[in-house]
Amino acid sequence: MPDMLMYPHIDPVAVQIGPLAVHWYGITYLVAFGLFLFLGTRRLHHPPFKYMTGERAWARKDVEDILFLGVLGVVVGGRIGYCLFYKPGYYLSHPLEILAVWQGGMSFHGGLLGVIGSMIWFARSRKRNWLEVADFVAPCVPTGLAAGRIGNFINGELWGRFASADLPWAMVFPQSGSMLPRHPSQIYQFLMEGLLLFIILWLYARKERKPGQVAAVFLIGYGAFRFIAEYFREPDDFLGILSLGMSMGQWLCIPMIVAGVLMWVWCGKRQAYAVQRTTA
Repeated sequence: MPDMLMYPHIDPVAVQIGPLAVHWYGITYLVAFGLFLFLGTRRLHHPPFKYMTGERAWARKDVEDILFLGVLGVVVGGRIGYCLFYKPGYYLSHPLEILAVWQGGMSFHGGLLGVIGSMIWFARSRKRNWLEVADFVAPCVPTGLAAGRIGNFINGELWGRFASADLPWAMVFPQSGSMLPRHPSQIYQFLMEGLLLFIILWLYARKERKPGQVAAVFLIGYGAFRFIAEYFREPDDFLGILSLGMSMGQWLCIPMIVAGVLMWVWCGKRQAYAVQRTTA
């Protein structure tokens, strides 16, 4: 067998002080929150937010409140989404285990719905346009996703499908139950859904866009990158490959991409219609 990269068996516990254990995965969450606060503060200087005054003006307190509500949306939506999308039959029979978040099982797409709900709540409580809130948040999200994928790699979870031993970065994950090389799909997702999507959104959002179009690009971009990454990521063993040779993650990405395209077009026409009405 040719020399191959081996998963380095990183201890998931970063610091142990008596009974208190600080896990690397928890640290990546803190990094994600810190990056959101930093980027959200920077977003205050981007158009159209830097031009808003009076009651419409954005402040750091708004960023902090959105983060708090977003965390709640991620946890609640991610857990409920996992139970509904991946194991509905099991959790219907064991409803109390829905609350056992410490046992694992979170869904990005469910978390996204939870975040959308939290943004709607924030927009209504502050009497802001929901599309304005979504556009503010969207570019600040991918770096948090990138941090989460690093956490997945440290935990040695969500490994990829089998890869050719000739692939220079193919990696053996012994915890997968096989000593054959696999794609390090966590790193693929870190690069695509995290760094690349962040660069695209950050550059796109630096210029004033029609309300809702920045958020629409997030839906399209994440959906497309996740769809691609799923071809390299090992599907859940209790689901496997579904119809048309696609995974559950890919099936959930399709409506996300379609919704993003329709939203981008609708936001453009909505703005044009509003301009026509004001000039008529």
